[in-house]
Amino acid sequence: MEKVIITAAITGAATVPSLTPYLPLTPEQIAESAIDAVKAGAAIVHIHARHPDDGSPSARPEHFRPILARIKAATDAVICITTGGSPTMTVQERAANVPEFKPEMCSFNLGSMNFALHTALKRHSQWKYPWEPKYLEMSKDFVFKNTFLDFEHLCRVTRENGVKPELEVYDVGHLYNLAFLVQERLIEPPLHLQFVMGVLGGIGTMPEDLTFLKHKADLLFGPKQFTWSVVGVGVAQFHLGAISLQMGGHIRVGLEDNIYIRKGVLAKSNAELVERAVRLASEFDREPATPDEARRILGLKGKEKVNF
Repeated sequence: MEKVIITAAITGAATVPSLTPYLPLTPEQIAESAIDAVKAGAAIVHIHARHPDDGSPSARPEHFRPILARIKAATDAVICITTGGSPTMTVQERAANVPEFKPEMCSFNLGSMNFALHTALKRHSQWKYPWEPKYLEMSKDFVFKNTFLDFEHLCRVTRENGVKPELEVYDVGHLYNLAFLVQERLIEPPLHLQFVMGVLGGIGTMPEDLTFLKHKADLLFGPKQFTWSVVGVGVAQFHLGAISLQMGGHIRVGLEDNIYIRKGVLAKSNAELVERAVRLASEFDREPATPDEARRILGLKGKEKVNF
């Protein structure tokens, strides 16, 4: 099988700081955590930024710039920046950093959905920052908006800036949305799909959920027209990762999606989660791809063509 691309999602916007003391929050912490994840075997780092004073999600360029510059200076990693931001931001706010920084990759969410985070309120009662419980409670009554007009905006900014979209699939309807964009030639194959599984509001984490998504993608696009990776939220991170490895897919790990290295034991870093992914891959004779090998597999423009 092809080498496995391991992506590390460093901080995200869904994990609030009080859930784990190991979540990187400042630009310096996020950058150093990403660098350590690359040293551990990640080829791609998926980057969100946060306000350094209280750890809340941020789309501000001044919060992204030092993160991106530090990672680029210290590693050869592929940097994939978010256009998901947080559910409270408009698509223009979420995507503004694409033309600003012209990264090799960015995320591209493929459908509007409930994106519920409030279950964390049952597991935690002490909060480091006042915004955290309000943010989680708000998610009970929030729709993460990704409309066809939003898609057109993202298609335009990725195409104009030579950025490969990482196509986030939270449910089967998102594949049909993508099929329409391909039909209209707004997005051109080869595609890179990221199956995001286990968000409350999207598809679940049963093995048949993953095999169904992969089969449906094969039917819609043809198996040679896309590469794919899987994100399992929480405990499913490594369960679904193992299935993806068997099926020839790639995997994403990281504190954005899962804060535990094993049941009840907090991961102390993103690097620790990457190290476990590397060990798991070795059990299936899948060697981790280097950043340059990931660029070849995904057809990326190269580190020298970014704007940071």
